[in-house]
Amino acid sequence: MASSAKSFLADAGYGEQELDANSALMELDKGLRSGKLGEQCEAVVRFPRLFQKYPFPILINSAFLKLADVFRVGNNFLRLCVLKVTQQSEKHLEKILNVDEFVKRVFSVIHSNDPVARAITLRMLGSMASIIPERKNAHHSIRQSLDSHDNVEVEAAIFAAANFSAQSKDFAVGICNKISEMIQGLATPVDLKLKLIPILQHMHHDASLASSSRQLLQQLVTSYPSTKMVIVTLHTFTLLAASSLVDIPKQIQLLLQYLKNDPRKAVKRLAIQDLKLLANKTPHTWSRENIQALCESALHTPYESLKMGMLSVLSTLSGTIAIKQYFSSAPGAAATTARSFDLVKLAQECCYHTNRGIAAHGVRILTNISASCQEKDLLPLEQDAVFGLEALLVLCSQDDSPGAQATLKITLTCMVKLVKSRPHLSQSVVESLLTQLQSAQDSARILMCHCLAAIAMQLPVLADGILGDLMDLYKLIGQSATDKKQELLVSLATVIFVSSQKALSTEIKTVIKQQLENASNGWTAYRIARQASRMGNHDMARELYQSLLTQVASEHFYFWLNSLKEFSHAEQCLTGLQEDNYSSALSCIAEALKSYHKGIASLTIANIPITVFQAASTPLNPLSFQCGFVKLRIDLLQAFSQLICTCNSLKTSPPPAIATTIAMTSGNDLQRYCDYTNEEYVYLGILLQLLLMKHSMEEFRNLATRYGDLYQSSFDADSATLRNVELFQEYSSNGTAHVESEYERRMMSVFNHVLEEVESLNRKYAPVSYLAMRVIREHKVKFAECKQPGDNLPLSRAAVVLSFTVSEHHKAKVHVNENQHTACLCNAVIALLKVPLSFQRYFFQKLQSTSIKLALSPSPRNPAEPIAVQNNQQLALKVEGVVQHGAKPGLFRKIQSVCLNVSSVLQSKSGQDYKIPIDNMTNEMEQRVEPHNDYFSTQFLLNFVILGTHNITVESSVIDSNGIVWKTGPKTTIFVKSLEDPYSQQVRLQQQQGQPPSQQQQQRTAYSRF
Repeated sequence: MASSAKSFLADAGYGEQELDANSALMELDKGLRSGKLGEQCEAVVRFPRLFQKYPFPILINSAFLKLADVFRVGNNFLRLCVLKVTQQSEKHLEKILNVDEFVKRVFSVIHSNDPVARAITLRMLGSMASIIPERKNAHHSIRQSLDSHDNVEVEAAIFAAANFSAQSKDFAVGICNKISEMIQGLATPVDLKLKLIPILQHMHHDASLASSSRQLLQQLVTSYPSTKMVIVTLHTFTLLAASSLVDIPKQIQLLLQYLKNDPRKAVKRLAIQDLKLLANKTPHTWSRENIQALCESALHTPYESLKMGMLSVLSTLSGTIAIKQYFSSAPGAAATTARSFDLVKLAQECCYHTNRGIAAHGVRILTNISASCQEKDLLPLEQDAVFGLEALLVLCSQDDSPGAQATLKITLTCMVKLVKSRPHLSQSVVESLLTQLQSAQDSARILMCHCLAAIAMQLPVLADGILGDLMDLYKLIGQSATDKKQELLVSLATVIFVSSQKALSTEIKTVIKQQLENASNGWTAYRIARQASRMGNHDMARELYQSLLTQVASEHFYFWLNSLKEFSHAEQCLTGLQEDNYSSALSCIAEALKSYHKGIASLTIANIPITVFQAASTPLNPLSFQCGFVKLRIDLLQAFSQLICTCNSLKTSPPPAIATTIAMTSGNDLQRYCDYTNEEYVYLGILLQLLLMKHSMEEFRNLATRYGDLYQSSFDADSATLRNVELFQEYSSNGTAHVESEYERRMMSVFNHVLEEVESLNRKYAPVSYLAMRVIREHKVKFAECKQPGDNLPLSRAAVVLSFTVSEHHKAKVHVNENQHTACLCNAVIALLKVPLSFQRYFFQKLQSTSIKLALSPSPRNPAEPIAVQNNQQLALKVEGVVQHGAKPGLFRKIQSVCLNVSSVLQSKSGQDYKIPIDNMTNEMEQRVEPHNDYFSTQFLLNFVILGTHNITVESSVIDSNGIVWKTGPKTTIFVKSLEDPYSQQVRLQQQQGQPPSQQQQQRTAYSRF
């Protein structure tokens, strides 16, 4: 297992010595200054790695200036290496601070007599077009090089012209006529025209420029009917329309016209490719006539490859809004049945085609129609879709070829989508999958198991009756010797965990463990245990984690597995909960908490107390989500335990000693003159239990807030994990609502009842009765207004007053029957805890990784050393940041902007202790910046009027494309020491000595300060 570096802990590259930014740059600079060409080239090609590791402007500016020197004085091979580095590091170009100096060093080579050197320089300028879009000398050099007689230089000028046209409107307007003349000129070779035409796709900066470029392309496609010219012109046509967004319907009609009328297959393929591009980008612009024309072309074409391409476009459109426009009847037209549409006829015809790709697109169209269109006349298409999917399943599950597996993936995806939208079809689809699972190839079995698990997670369609067949198949796989054996064991075990609605039987656990011992490695066993934890089979997971403890060589892996074992054991303890048995429930919760604390409690390793999670975590894998999730689970169990105890104590009244204690602590001496009756103790008991209920309510409200904080800090979590955290937050807040509603009902009933009693009293105890009536009415109104009785309600005093307001001559029966309600609360708690906890994917695996790295300037050399600032000046704090991504950036959500919050707090004052306004002691500022190429920068002006040491905290959070704020961090802290300016200090000293300030000092101006 230690050799299988596949878990999220396996990427911990700790222990590796790293050079700081300056040392790394000096090391590369030494290679650039070497006299050997090989060492120079090696140093140049290592710069992209340096930029990736230290992506801040100071280093990047210095590095690019050094590369510009190499480009200026080096040979063409070194220049080519610098060009490649620049193109690879395009996202870092805008961090160059001295752009003029960088361009000056590079541009000096354009005057070389070597056309190759000039060509490399032109490509270098084209690669830098994003930071120098309006440099007129670069524009002039490109226009001049287009007239060169050297083909290499002309091609480089075309590359640069295309890049500058995309960035600069002025250059695009100026070069458009030049490009048009060259394309239409008879002296321009055809191959050069083919390279010039794509430049026109960037002429989209305004409507007139796009219109003139479109007219030119229209003339070209008519005047030059050769295949290559038509293909290049049509594709440029499409890209221009997609960028300008104005002429997309016209472009769709043009492409459909060439698809229908042009006999050349290459042109038809290009038309299909561009139609697919427009279908993905702007499906809403497709009219019913466009889809109908494409259907007619697909029905009549004799070529399978073209038919597959057209079906690919139609399958893309069928999953968008365009499909609803197609099935909506035209105004004034008679209503038609679903089967009479050409699209439906085409899909039904292709479902059983001998070509797997065509059949896959056919069933995908039928599935999308059935899923998105809920009209009654489209319901018969459901069975057509199911029959087509079953036929493809049988065909592809027996074939191991890559094409068959790709088709099978499409088929299984359509099955999941169809079952999700039409649940009544789930049984037939699952039966087909289970039947075919016995005879399918191993690679197909893996995909089919994934499909079964996905369906079962949405609908409970896998009953316990199929476990026997699944276990027989599991034994058969364990005895086989295929290369897909390990993956298949994990996939099939997942299906078994999902299908078992209750705890796994001893026989099933024995079979799984036996096959794992005989045929699997440690990594496979860990993956199965992880799936068991995700599906709520904690007894199986605990046994597997226990067996893996002795198979790992790293102590971090050991502590991680030991934690998982304890957590699984804790959740297993909760499976013994039973309704109406509250004492047993409390003992089960206590046992679970004991196991949870074993997993996260302190251990003594080398006399250093650390938690198991802290022992398992590394600087690269801090496991913050896991620690937060488990701590919240512990607190939630404790809150539920407290709620059950409170509900149990509500059934009985407190002893007289408790009531006496309340009276004594309230400071009221009325209890000396009157004895308590049993009825008075009932009142005091009710009020005491209301306090306990209020405490439970606050605990649940606090838990809901903390779950919300955990949700906001999990930017990289998958949607299922976030939904799971959100559910915990919801039922924590629901618990608050239930407790709060019960608290409110009981408190109002007590106030109403006692108010009636007080109003009916005789004048025998007049002062006490009047006092009681005033207190009760006052607090009843306060309670009804604020709905938070604990804030403004002196319950202890009210309890004492109530105990003396009930006269012995007017005793009333207090009917308090809370057994039903408290039993309902306790049973609700038990029902919630009996649902197995699912440790979601993000607990084990992070598919998306996003982090922010901040740099503050000015910054001290020593982090503990403060920055000196005079109190009559403002500190300009510059905050720079880089967004760093993992292997799959933006998989679940993308960063739209970064919110930076800067705050300062006065830590210690130096000088006289004056009364300082609160506004002068702190700074609170917030700015939102949008990263560009994963880089952002902004500045804050901070005041430090008060002398002393201030603590500045900069905290970042991100805002995704939906406007949701995520508290991702990081948080950076620096110290600032505010010093008194010399002039004020001198004046203060003179005043202390009793000397008036000199006239020269009084006339001191801003110029004299410097």
